[in-house]
Amino acid sequence: MLENTATTKLAPETKLSAQQQELKKRVLAFCEQHLIQQQTGLFVIQGAAGTGKSVVLSALMATLQRGRNDATSPFYQTNNYLLVNHPEMLKTYKQIAADQPYLRKKDFMKPTPFINQMAKQATTADIVLVDEAHLLLTKSDRYNRFNQENQLAEICKHSRVVILVFDTHQVLKMKSYWDQAKLAALIEAQPHEIFHLTQQFRVHANRATQQWLTALGTQGQLLPRPTDADFDLRIFADANFMYQQLCQRDHEYGLSRLVATADFPYKLDGNTYYVTAPGFKLPWDKNMDPNVTWAERPETLDEVGSIYTIQGFDLNYVAVILGPSVTYDAATQRLKLLPNNYQDHEAFKRRSDLTTQQSTQVKQQIILNSINVLLQRGRYGLYLYATDPQLRAKLLSL
Repeated sequence: MLENTATTKLAPETKLSAQQQELKKRVLAFCEQHLIQQQTGLFVIQGAAGTGKSVVLSALMATLQRGRNDATSPFYQTNNYLLVNHPEMLKTYKQIAADQPYLRKKDFMKPTPFINQMAKQATTADIVLVDEAHLLLTKSDRYNRFNQENQLAEICKHSRVVILVFDTHQVLKMKSYWDQAKLAALIEAQPHEIFHLTQQFRVHANRATQQWLTALGTQGQLLPRPTDADFDLRIFADANFMYQQLCQRDHEYGLSRLVATADFPYKLDGNTYYVTAPGFKLPWDKNMDPNVTWAERPETLDEVGSIYTIQGFDLNYVAVILGPSVTYDAATQRLKLLPNNYQDHEAFKRRSDLTTQQSTQVKQQIILNSINVLLQRGRYGLYLYATDPQLRAKLLSL
């Protein structure tokens, strides 16, 4: 197997790059300074998918929690948490905690329970790390028992120091949409630092291939397909043949999975729903194991993953089906995104603070963000199939 499991990748002993080590050093110094001065602070870590943001957070959490029991440490007896609004990532962190004597499962939480617990106890955490902060809610959500208006604002209210990772190209729901002016105002309202991670660790490809993936996933731009001896980038005319090739990669290298945009019906009613294309039919991910992540279970090779099961995880090979919401505009030579065809209706829950035009633009951005998340999963290969005939023909012609 080329790539280890997600649990291994995020383990505290994972070796950091020079840039990641510098970031960890700066964050720890920031935390120590603000704890000594009894001053609130916000440290923002930015970086595209695959730049190792979660790896750094895991290493930071390990250092903080070791220091919690060390009388010589500046973090002695501190009360620290790591929050992530992503059930699959939370499973991974709790798995790690189970194997480390200085980590406790209860130190890893989803944001809403943390906010409600702090408010009920009228207490403040010392240091709070927030992974996948682009998934934080920016409006109330009664279904998730979040009654305030902004999860980041509430986390800051109940914490002395907050460290968060953020990528605007991974916002996946209207209720997590950030108005950039509001985000900037929240950051500027308190002492803060911003650090940009730039080195790509997931996609083992040359610069031209990385640019091709970034242009498609963040701009909807279709560049000429590059030649790359180290990265297996293929476009397929047939979804079933693509799946057969992916199964072969999984047999050879392991950790290879099929994923799709949220363009095929799905409901949480216990029934099985399918992703379909001519000559192809597989069920959506069932995600039935409460402890093991979807990508790490062998049987999920026979399912189709979604952005919600695969975001934040590395695969060796990923095959992506672009569904009916993803088409092609020959006039602009870019992707044309059709929100009416997108089946993740929860992602498009209406917001009263957006105009109709703004709402349409945000929906299109969410679809593009979901494409970006899916495209950036594979370390050694990406297989791509489009259900739209015009887009499929264009991709094959590149």
